[in-house]
Amino acid sequence: MRTTTFTSVRLMRISFLFLLCCTSCATYYQQNYNFNSEFEKGDLKKALQTLQSSEKQGASKSRFIYYVNNGLLLSILGKYEESNSYFEKAFLFGEDYRINYLDEAASFFTNPHAVTYKGEDHEHLMLLYFKALNFLKMNRPEDALVECRRLNIRLNQLSDRYSSEKKYQRDAFVHTLMGIIYQSTKDFNNAFIAYRNAVEIYENDYATMFGLTVPEQLKKDLLNTAWWTGFKDEFERFKTKFNMPDYEPVQPEAELVFFWHNGLAPVKSEWSINFVITHHDDFVVFSNDDMGVSFPFQVEKKKDRSDVASLEVFRVAFPKYVERPSYFHNAKLEMDSMSFPLEQTENISKIAFYSLQQRMMQEFGKGLLRAAMKKVTEHSVRKEDETIGALIGLVNAMTEKADTRNWQTLPHAIYYSRVPLKEGENNVKFVLDDKTDYSFTYKASRNQTLFHTFSSLETSSVPYRLVGN
Repeated sequence: MRTTTFTSVRLMRISFLFLLCCTSCATYYQQNYNFNSEFEKGDLKKALQTLQSSEKQGASKSRFIYYVNNGLLLSILGKYEESNSYFEKAFLFGEDYRINYLDEAASFFTNPHAVTYKGEDHEHLMLLYFKALNFLKMNRPEDALVECRRLNIRLNQLSDRYSSEKKYQRDAFVHTLMGIIYQSTKDFNNAFIAYRNAVEIYENDYATMFGLTVPEQLKKDLLNTAWWTGFKDEFERFKTKFNMPDYEPVQPEAELVFFWHNGLAPVKSEWSINFVITHHDDFVVFSNDDMGVSFPFQVEKKKDRSDVASLEVFRVAFPKYVERPSYFHNAKLEMDSMSFPLEQTENISKIAFYSLQQRMMQEFGKGLLRAAMKKVTEHSVRKEDETIGALIGLVNAMTEKADTRNWQTLPHAIYYSRVPLKEGENNVKFVLDDKTDYSFTYKASRNQTLFHTFSSLETSSVPYRLVGN
């Protein structure tokens, strides 16, 4: 009877392990392949249906991604009110997020997916960008200004959180956006301040971190608002700084601000390396000679040191980004024989890669601590029951997984330009790589600023097109 019971339990465990083996290796992108495939092909209604058919995601540990995916899809589909309701949920999630220490503890015995995904810093900024855009398209600039203030608070939180100058802690595009919104409401003073901050960040942060310099349009925006505010000294100083001695501000009858969301952001995958252990009096060192890295792990209790001493080699998984290169590389707007280039103002892909690189030492530390705790448990159980210990070892191996969650429907990069409009109807052509074009008609009132976004979901491997709104 005892043997039969033991065998049944063992078979149940083996079946459980087989199920884990079939599911735990998939990345977050692969687990949501149907949704991602439909989105990339531009079948947005189908993608939204697929996303919302799994409402349990809204209460899962990945609910932040569920909220922002809904928000972005609905925004592109022109359902701005509904879109903002999801972005607001994502915003409040970020405001209310608290570390669940039980989940954190569980993650060290399984993998980081046991922890609620809190979102990357740039993802929280981007959701407010989309939310502000929605309000602008609904002709509600005062509500967009509320999102500006929220953006400013988030930027201050980033600055307070990171003391290192090499960290991503200031966002030039967000300051540019705030300036654009202030300018659209004729608040030229605050617009000038936002633009000036953006220029400073491009020059001191973005140029070295992401290879992005000050867009020409931003230079013009800064000079215009300096002149309209009456900051003549600042106007002359920046004219000299930008080497634009002949520039003269011109106030158009109306304006179009055009944002191009080009390509798709990178997806998170995972990679793994093997570590070996060396022993010291009260700690052990996990090292990989090929990579030239080593991490000490404190072991205070003699019993724990004995357990860990039986370790030799083990695998640890870490997150990595996989870039999705854009299909298109440049774009311009044409109207009345004039051309207005769209300039890159934010490279989300580079920010994602840079931010992960900056915290890789932290990821290494967490991964090694997770592996060490798993192995200590395994070897402790092996002393009592070799079979159960071996099964735990198999579970440990198959649950070793990096956190591959991220907001994967974001654009690869954001570009913008201004086009002066006449009161009445205006015909504007949007040209991609000098070979693909779309025509738009804008009806503008005097002193009005219109906003338009175009999302091209093309990547080098998935060349599908999507017209924006």
